[in-house]
Amino acid sequence: MIKVQEAIAVIETSSTKMPVKQISIKKAFGYVLAEKVISPISMPPFRQSAMDGYAFTHSIRHQYDIVGTSQAGDHKNIKLQNTEAIRIFTGAYVPDSADTVVMQEHVMSNKNSILIASMPEKFSNVRPKGEQIEKGAVVFEAGTLITPAAIGFLASLGITEAAVYKKPKTAILVTGNELVEPGKKLKKGKIFESNSIMLQAALQTAGINKTKVYRVKDNLKATKKALKSILKNNDIVLISGGISVGDYDFVKEALLQNEVKELFYKINQKPGKPMFFGSKNETLVFALPGNPASSLTNFYIYVLPAIKNRMGFSEIHKPKLVRKLNSDVINDTGKTLFLKAKYDETNVTVLNGQSSAMLNTFATANSLLIVPDDIENYKKGEEVILLPID
Repeated sequence: MIKVQEAIAVIETSSTKMPVKQISIKKAFGYVLAEKVISPISMPPFRQSAMDGYAFTHSIRHQYDIVGTSQAGDHKNIKLQNTEAIRIFTGAYVPDSADTVVMQEHVMSNKNSILIASMPEKFSNVRPKGEQIEKGAVVFEAGTLITPAAIGFLASLGITEAAVYKKPKTAILVTGNELVEPGKKLKKGKIFESNSIMLQAALQTAGINKTKVYRVKDNLKATKKALKSILKNNDIVLISGGISVGDYDFVKEALLQNEVKELFYKINQKPGKPMFFGSKNETLVFALPGNPASSLTNFYIYVLPAIKNRMGFSEIHKPKLVRKLNSDVINDTGKTLFLKAKYDETNVTVLNGQSSAMLNTFATANSLLIVPDDIENYKKGEEVILLPID
Protein backbone atom coordinates (compact mmCIF):
# COMPACT_ATOMS: atom_id res chain seq x y z
CA MET A 1 0.00 0.00 0.00
CA ILE A 2 1.33 3.39 -1.05
CA LYS A 3 1.10 6.79 0.66
CA VAL A 4 -0.90 9.62 -0.92
CA GLN A 5 2.08 11.80 -1.86
CA GLU A 6 3.91 8.80 -3.30
CA ALA A 7 0.88 7.93 -5.42
CA ILE A 8 0.65 11.52 -6.70
CA ALA A 9 4.36 11.48 -7.59
CA VAL A 10 4.05 8.17 -9.48
CA ILE A 11 1.14 9.54 -11.52
CA GLU A 12 2.98 12.77 -12.32
CA THR A 13 6.03 10.93 -13.67
CA SER A 14 3.90 8.43 -15.60
CA SER A 15 1.53 10.82 -17.37
CA THR A 16 3.40 11.90 -20.49
CA LYS A 17 2.14 14.73 -22.66
CA MET A 18 -0.04 14.01 -25.65
CA PRO A 19 1.18 14.57 -29.25
CA VAL A 20 1.01 18.08 -30.72
CA LYS A 21 -1.30 19.18 -33.52
CA GLN A 22 -2.10 22.40 -35.36
CA ILE A 23 -5.65 23.57 -34.81
CA SER A 24 -7.78 26.45 -36.02
CA ILE A 25 -8.29 28.94 -33.22
CA LYS A 26 -12.02 28.69 -33.96
CA LYS A 27 -11.85 25.15 -32.55
CA ALA A 28 -9.12 25.71 -29.95
CA PHE A 29 -11.24 26.43 -26.87
CA GLY A 30 -10.23 24.18 -23.98
CA TYR A 31 -6.93 23.10 -25.53
CA VAL A 32 -3.49 23.91 -24.10
CA LEU A 33 -0.76 25.58 -26.14
CA ALA A 34 2.22 23.34 -26.92
CA GLU A 35 4.40 26.20 -28.14
CA LYS A 36 4.76 29.85 -27.25
CA VAL A 37 2.94 32.25 -29.56
CA ILE A 38 4.78 35.29 -30.93
CA SER A 39 2.86 38.36 -32.05
CA PRO A 40 3.20 39.05 -35.78
CA ILE A 41 2.04 42.66 -35.35
CA SER A 42 1.80 45.39 -32.76
CA MET A 43 -1.61 45.83 -31.18
CA PRO A 44 -2.97 48.30 -31.82
CA PRO A 45 -1.04 48.49 -35.10
CA PHE A 46 -1.38 52.30 -35.15
CA ARG A 47 -2.30 55.04 -32.71
CA GLN A 48 -6.03 54.80 -32.03
CA SER A 49 -8.58 57.10 -30.55
CA ALA A 50 -10.07 55.71 -27.35
CA MET A 51 -13.10 58.02 -27.57
CA ASP A 52 -15.49 59.77 -29.90
CA GLY A 53 -14.28 63.36 -29.93
CA TYR A 54 -11.70 65.62 -31.53
CA ALA A 55 -7.98 65.07 -32.13
CA PHE A 56 -5.62 68.04 -31.85
CA THR A 57 -2.13 69.10 -30.77
CA HIS A 58 -2.24 69.94 -27.07
CA SER A 59 -1.60 73.61 -26.19
CA ILE A 60 -3.02 76.40 -24.06
CA ARG A 61 -5.58 77.14 -26.76
CA HIS A 62 -9.22 76.15 -26.27
CA GLN A 63 -10.61 76.98 -29.70
CA TYR A 64 -9.75 74.98 -32.84
CA ASP A 65 -10.89 74.91 -36.45
CA ILE A 66 -12.31 71.58 -37.70
CA VAL A 67 -10.42 70.54 -40.85
CA GLY A 68 -11.41 66.92 -41.36
CA THR A 69 -12.80 63.64 -40.04
CA SER A 70 -11.25 60.27 -39.12
CA GLN A 71 -13.52 57.31 -38.63
CA ALA A 72 -12.64 53.66 -37.90
CA GLY A 73 -11.04 52.11 -40.97
CA ASP A 74 -9.72 55.39 -42.39
CA HIS A 75 -6.02 56.16 -42.77
CA LYS A 76 -6.01 59.92 -43.19
CA ASN A 77 -2.70 61.23 -41.89
CA ILE A 78 -3.90 64.84 -41.90
CA LYS A 79 -1.19 67.33 -41.01
CA LEU A 80 -2.70 69.62 -38.39
CA GLN A 81 -1.66 73.14 -37.57
CA ASN A 82 -1.65 74.28 -33.94
CA THR A 83 -5.01 75.90 -34.48
CA GLU A 84 -6.67 72.86 -36.09
CA ALA A 85 -8.50 69.69 -35.00
CA ILE A 86 -10.31 66.81 -36.67
CA ARG A 87 -13.51 65.02 -35.76
CA ILE A 88 -12.51 61.48 -34.71
CA PHE A 89 -14.29 58.31 -33.63
CA THR A 90 -13.41 55.42 -31.32
CA GLY A 91 -10.83 53.09 -32.89
CA ALA A 92 -9.93 55.54 -35.65
CA TYR A 93 -6.40 56.43 -36.79
CA VAL A 94 -4.90 59.40 -34.92
CA PRO A 95 -2.84 61.60 -37.27
CA ASP A 96 0.87 61.89 -36.50
CA SER A 97 0.49 65.61 -35.90
CA ALA A 98 -2.11 65.10 -33.13
CA ASP A 99 -1.24 64.01 -29.62
CA THR A 100 -4.52 64.33 -27.70
CA VAL A 101 -8.22 63.52 -28.10
CA VAL A 102 -10.86 65.46 -26.24
CA MET A 103 -14.16 63.73 -25.53
CA GLN A 104 -17.08 65.15 -27.48
CA GLU A 105 -18.95 65.66 -24.20
CA HIS A 106 -16.31 68.21 -23.16
CA VAL A 107 -16.64 70.29 -26.32
CA MET A 108 -18.96 72.99 -27.62
CA SER A 109 -19.00 72.76 -31.40
CA ASN A 110 -20.46 74.09 -34.56
CA LYS A 111 -19.92 73.09 -38.18
CA ASN A 112 -16.51 74.74 -38.46
CA SER A 113 -14.93 74.91 -34.99
CA ILE A 114 -14.86 73.63 -31.44
CA LEU A 115 -14.41 75.24 -28.03
CA ILE A 116 -12.95 72.90 -25.42
CA ALA A 117 -14.82 73.45 -22.17
CA SER A 118 -12.77 70.95 -20.15
CA MET A 119 -9.19 70.59 -21.38
CA PRO A 120 -7.81 67.01 -21.09
CA GLU A 121 -4.21 66.32 -20.18
CA LYS A 122 -1.74 65.90 -23.00
CA PHE A 123 -1.87 62.42 -24.64
CA SER A 124 -5.32 61.70 -23.18
CA ASN A 125 -7.60 59.23 -25.00
CA VAL A 126 -4.92 58.13 -27.48
CA ARG A 127 -4.01 54.47 -27.49
CA PRO A 128 -0.34 54.22 -28.44
CA LYS A 129 0.85 51.75 -31.07
CA GLY A 130 1.66 48.46 -29.35
CA GLU A 131 -0.19 49.40 -26.15
CA GLN A 132 -1.41 45.81 -25.73
CA ILE A 133 1.57 44.05 -27.28
CA GLU A 134 4.56 44.86 -29.46
CA LYS A 135 5.42 42.98 -32.64
CA GLY A 136 7.72 40.05 -31.81
CA ALA A 137 6.65 39.86 -28.14
CA VAL A 138 5.35 36.65 -26.56
CA VAL A 139 1.55 36.50 -26.68
CA PHE A 140 1.17 33.30 -24.63
CA GLU A 141 3.66 30.83 -23.23
CA ALA A 142 3.40 27.09 -23.83
CA GLY A 143 1.13 25.53 -21.24
CA THR A 144 -1.50 28.27 -21.50
CA LEU A 145 -5.13 27.15 -21.53
CA ILE A 146 -6.98 28.63 -24.49
CA THR A 147 -10.03 30.54 -23.24
CA PRO A 148 -12.61 32.57 -25.20
CA ALA A 149 -10.63 35.74 -24.40
CA ALA A 150 -7.41 34.09 -25.59
CA ILE A 151 -9.11 33.14 -28.87
CA GLY A 152 -10.29 36.71 -29.29
CA PHE A 153 -6.80 38.10 -28.63
CA LEU A 154 -5.17 35.69 -31.07
CA ALA A 155 -7.72 36.60 -33.74
CA SER A 156 -7.08 40.31 -33.15
CA LEU A 157 -3.43 39.67 -34.01
CA GLY A 158 -4.35 37.93 -37.26
CA ILE A 159 -3.38 34.50 -35.91
CA THR A 160 -5.58 31.71 -37.32
CA GLU A 161 -3.91 28.53 -36.02
CA ALA A 162 -2.03 27.38 -32.94
CA ALA A 163 0.02 24.34 -31.89
CA VAL A 164 -1.79 22.51 -29.08
CA TYR A 165 -1.59 19.23 -27.24
CA LYS A 166 -4.21 16.74 -28.36
CA LYS A 167 -6.86 15.92 -25.80
CA PRO A 168 -6.56 12.35 -24.51
CA LYS A 169 -9.16 9.94 -25.80
CA THR A 170 -10.89 8.71 -22.67
CA ALA A 171 -13.17 5.78 -21.89
CA ILE A 172 -15.06 4.59 -18.83
CA LEU A 173 -15.68 0.91 -18.09
CA VAL A 174 -18.41 0.23 -15.54
CA THR A 175 -18.52 -3.13 -13.76
CA GLY A 176 -21.22 -4.58 -11.53
CA ASN A 177 -24.08 -7.08 -11.81
CA GLU A 178 -26.16 -4.96 -9.45
CA LEU A 179 -26.18 -1.86 -11.66
CA VAL A 180 -29.12 -0.57 -13.68
CA GLU A 181 -29.05 2.41 -16.02
CA PRO A 182 -31.13 5.38 -14.79
CA GLY A 183 -34.52 5.38 -16.48
CA LYS A 184 -34.88 1.62 -16.47
CA LYS A 185 -36.98 -0.36 -14.01
CA LEU A 186 -35.26 -0.89 -10.67
CA LYS A 187 -35.70 -4.45 -9.46
CA LYS A 188 -35.01 -5.73 -5.96
CA GLY A 189 -31.30 -6.04 -5.22
CA LYS A 190 -30.38 -3.56 -7.95
CA ILE A 191 -29.19 0.05 -7.78
CA PHE A 192 -29.01 2.80 -10.36
CA GLU A 193 -25.58 3.23 -11.90
CA SER A 194 -24.39 6.82 -11.37
CA ASN A 195 -20.60 6.70 -11.52
CA SER A 196 -20.27 6.87 -15.30
CA ILE A 197 -22.50 9.95 -15.57
CA MET A 198 -20.69 11.55 -12.63
CA LEU A 199 -17.25 10.85 -14.09
CA GLN A 200 -18.27 12.09 -17.53
CA ALA A 201 -19.34 15.37 -15.93
CA ALA A 202 -16.09 15.55 -13.95
CA LEU A 203 -14.09 14.97 -17.14
CA GLN A 204 -15.82 17.91 -18.77
CA THR A 205 -14.27 20.19 -16.14
CA ALA A 206 -10.91 19.33 -17.76
CA GLY A 207 -12.21 19.88 -21.29
CA ILE A 208 -12.82 16.19 -22.08
CA ASN A 209 -16.29 16.45 -23.57
CA LYS A 210 -16.58 13.13 -25.42
CA THR A 211 -16.18 9.98 -23.34
CA LYS A 212 -17.47 6.58 -24.38
CA VAL A 213 -18.95 4.40 -21.64
CA TYR A 214 -18.74 0.59 -21.66
CA ARG A 215 -20.47 -1.78 -19.28
CA VAL A 216 -19.56 -5.33 -18.28
CA LYS A 217 -20.85 -7.89 -15.81
CA ASP A 218 -18.72 -9.18 -12.94
CA ASN A 219 -17.07 -11.85 -15.01
CA LEU A 220 -13.33 -12.29 -15.64
CA LYS A 221 -13.64 -13.38 -19.27
CA ALA A 222 -16.01 -10.56 -20.19
CA THR A 223 -13.94 -7.98 -18.30
CA LYS A 224 -10.71 -9.11 -19.96
CA LYS A 225 -12.28 -9.02 -23.42
CA ALA A 226 -13.76 -5.57 -22.94
CA LEU A 227 -10.49 -4.17 -21.63
CA LYS A 228 -8.48 -5.52 -24.55
CA SER A 229 -10.34 -3.31 -27.01
CA ILE A 230 -10.66 -0.32 -24.68
CA LEU A 231 -6.94 -0.25 -23.90
CA LYS A 232 -6.06 -0.35 -27.59
CA ASN A 233 -8.25 2.62 -28.54
CA ASN A 234 -7.87 5.09 -25.66
CA ASP A 235 -5.26 7.22 -23.94
CA ILE A 236 -6.89 7.19 -20.50
CA VAL A 237 -9.13 4.44 -19.16
CA LEU A 238 -11.26 4.84 -16.05
CA ILE A 239 -12.76 1.72 -14.51
CA SER A 240 -15.56 1.94 -11.99
CA GLY A 241 -15.76 -0.86 -9.44
CA GLY A 242 -14.47 -4.42 -9.32
CA ILE A 243 -11.07 -3.43 -7.91
CA SER A 244 -11.44 -4.55 -4.31
CA VAL A 245 -10.75 -8.08 -2.99
CA GLY A 246 -14.21 -9.63 -3.19
CA ASP A 247 -15.02 -12.91 -4.90
CA TYR A 248 -16.51 -11.02 -7.85
CA ASP A 249 -13.83 -8.36 -8.25
CA PHE A 250 -12.00 -9.29 -11.46
CA VAL A 251 -10.67 -5.95 -12.70
CA LYS A 252 -7.10 -6.22 -11.45
CA GLU A 253 -6.66 -9.74 -12.79
CA ALA A 254 -8.17 -8.73 -16.13
CA LEU A 255 -5.81 -5.77 -16.36
CA LEU A 256 -2.74 -7.86 -15.62
CA GLN A 257 -3.81 -10.47 -18.17
CA ASN A 258 -4.02 -7.61 -20.70
CA GLU A 259 -0.38 -6.77 -19.91
CA VAL A 260 -1.14 -3.58 -18.02
CA LYS A 261 1.84 -2.68 -15.86
CA GLU A 262 0.86 -2.22 -12.21
CA LEU A 263 2.36 1.03 -10.88
CA PHE A 264 0.57 0.88 -7.55
CA TYR A 265 -2.44 -0.75 -5.94
CA LYS A 266 -4.18 0.56 -2.82
CA ILE A 267 -3.50 3.92 -1.20
CA ASN A 268 -3.27 4.66 2.52
CA GLN A 269 -6.29 6.94 2.53
CA LYS A 270 -9.97 7.14 3.41
CA PRO A 271 -12.12 7.10 1.38
CA GLY A 272 -10.72 5.57 -1.81
CA LYS A 273 -8.18 3.04 -0.59
CA PRO A 274 -8.78 0.32 -3.25
CA MET A 275 -7.45 2.03 -6.37
CA PHE A 276 -5.25 0.56 -9.09
CA PHE A 277 -3.01 2.69 -11.30
CA GLY A 278 -1.16 1.24 -14.23
CA SER A 279 -0.11 1.76 -17.82
CA LYS A 280 0.13 -0.06 -21.10
CA ASN A 281 2.34 1.68 -23.64
CA GLU A 282 1.15 5.30 -23.36
CA THR A 283 -2.32 4.45 -22.03
CA LEU A 284 -2.99 5.25 -18.37
CA VAL A 285 -5.42 3.11 -16.39
CA PHE A 286 -7.24 4.19 -13.23
CA ALA A 287 -9.33 1.45 -11.64
CA LEU A 288 -11.45 3.45 -9.20
CA PRO A 289 -13.52 2.22 -6.27
CA GLY A 290 -17.14 1.48 -6.97
CA ASN A 291 -18.45 3.56 -4.08
CA PRO A 292 -19.42 6.91 -5.64
CA ALA A 293 -17.82 9.25 -3.06
CA SER A 294 -14.58 7.25 -3.15
CA SER A 295 -14.58 7.29 -6.94
CA LEU A 296 -15.07 11.06 -7.16
CA THR A 297 -12.53 11.75 -4.42
CA ASN A 298 -9.88 9.79 -6.30
CA PHE A 299 -10.82 11.53 -9.52
CA TYR A 300 -10.03 14.93 -8.00
CA ILE A 301 -6.84 13.78 -6.26
CA TYR A 302 -5.31 11.57 -8.96
CA VAL A 303 -7.15 11.46 -12.29
CA LEU A 304 -7.67 15.17 -12.90
CA PRO A 305 -3.97 16.09 -12.45
CA ALA A 306 -2.96 13.23 -14.77
CA ILE A 307 -5.34 14.46 -17.47
CA LYS A 308 -4.05 18.02 -17.12
CA ASN A 309 -0.49 16.74 -17.34
CA ARG A 310 -1.26 14.87 -20.54
CA MET A 311 -3.03 17.90 -21.97
CA GLY A 312 0.01 20.10 -21.29
CA PHE A 313 -1.23 22.35 -18.48
CA SER A 314 1.62 24.22 -16.81
CA GLU A 315 -0.17 23.87 -13.44
CA ILE A 316 -1.85 20.50 -12.97
CA HIS A 317 -2.87 20.82 -9.30
CA LYS A 318 -5.42 23.27 -7.99
CA PRO A 319 -3.91 25.73 -5.49
CA LYS A 320 -4.74 24.59 -1.97
CA LEU A 321 -6.51 26.86 0.50
CA VAL A 322 -6.01 27.43 4.23
CA ARG A 323 -9.03 27.98 6.49
CA LYS A 324 -9.86 27.75 10.20
CA LEU A 325 -11.87 24.77 11.42
CA ASN A 326 -15.35 25.24 12.84
CA SER A 327 -15.08 22.00 14.85
CA ASP A 328 -12.62 19.38 16.10
CA VAL A 329 -11.51 16.64 13.70
CA ILE A 330 -10.23 13.27 14.89
CA ASN A 331 -8.13 10.92 12.77
CA ASP A 332 -7.65 7.55 14.49
CA THR A 333 -7.22 5.60 11.24
CA GLY A 334 -3.53 6.10 10.51
CA LYS A 335 -4.65 7.06 6.98
CA THR A 336 -4.88 10.33 5.10
CA LEU A 337 -8.46 11.53 5.30
CA PHE A 338 -10.27 13.46 2.58
CA LEU A 339 -13.33 14.95 4.24
CA LYS A 340 -16.11 16.64 2.32
CA ALA A 341 -16.27 20.22 3.54
CA LYS A 342 -17.62 23.67 2.84
CA TYR A 343 -15.52 26.79 3.23
CA ASP A 344 -16.16 30.52 3.22
CA GLU A 345 -13.74 33.44 3.33
CA THR A 346 -12.27 32.50 6.73
CA ASN A 347 -13.61 29.16 8.01
CA VAL A 348 -14.37 25.61 6.95
CA THR A 349 -17.06 23.21 8.12
CA VAL A 350 -16.75 19.44 7.86
CA LEU A 351 -20.07 18.17 6.52
CA ASN A 352 -22.11 15.30 7.89
CA GLY A 353 -22.33 12.10 5.84
CA GLN A 354 -18.72 11.14 5.07
CA SER A 355 -19.55 7.60 3.97
CA SER A 356 -17.83 6.47 0.78
CA ALA A 357 -21.22 5.46 -0.60
CA MET A 358 -22.88 8.84 -0.06
CA LEU A 359 -22.99 11.59 -2.67
CA ASN A 360 -25.59 13.83 -1.03
CA THR A 361 -22.93 15.58 1.06
CA PHE A 362 -20.49 15.69 -1.84
CA ALA A 363 -23.13 17.50 -3.89
CA THR A 364 -23.07 20.47 -1.48
CA ALA A 365 -19.33 20.42 -0.69
CA ASN A 366 -16.93 22.87 -2.27
CA SER A 367 -13.72 21.34 -0.95
CA LEU A 368 -11.97 18.31 0.48
CA LEU A 369 -10.34 18.82 3.87
CA ILE A 370 -7.00 17.01 3.90
CA VAL A 371 -5.98 15.34 7.16
CA PRO A 372 -2.49 13.77 6.73
CA ASP A 373 -1.93 10.22 7.98
CA ASP A 374 0.40 11.43 10.75
CA ILE A 375 -2.14 13.88 12.21
CA GLU A 376 -4.36 12.40 14.92
CA ASN A 377 -6.55 15.43 15.49
CA TYR A 378 -7.20 19.02 14.62
CA LYS A 379 -8.73 21.41 17.13
CA LYS A 380 -11.49 23.91 16.47
CA GLY A 381 -9.96 27.17 15.24
CA GLU A 382 -6.84 25.45 13.89
CA GLU A 383 -5.76 26.20 10.34
CA VAL A 384 -6.17 23.29 7.90
CA ILE A 385 -5.47 22.65 4.23
CA LEU A 386 -8.28 22.32 1.69
CA LEU A 387 -8.42 21.15 -1.88
CA PRO A 388 -11.11 23.28 -3.60
CA ILE A 389 -13.44 21.35 -5.88
CA ASP A 390 -15.86 24.14 -6.83
